[in-house]
Amino acid sequence: MTGLTPDITAATVVRHGVLDLTFADGLRGEVEVLDRMHGPVFDAARTPEGFAKVKVDAETGTVVWPGGADLAPDTLYEHVRTGGWPSDAVPVERAATS
Repeated sequence: MTGLTPDITAATVVRHGVLDLTFADGLRGEVEVLDRMHGPVFDAARTPEGFAKVKVDAETGTVVWPGGADLAPDTLYEHVRTGGWPSDAVPVERAATS
């Protein structure tokens, strides 16, 4: 475990853009990740051939592709656990204090 989030221990391509992930605590689920793969580092990984080359990096505890592309394991874990992306949460406005 690299932090508070359990490491990814297995990743299988279900279809282009979808991974079946298993975490060290036993949590498992499918995640559609193509919309999370931004920037030129993901250019090859976004292709069907490149996407199929996903691996689990045991040192970082996340999924990686050739060329250095990776995805944050904490974000993937929360998506599998809750069905939503952490960045989709609606911020709560703080009440003004006087």
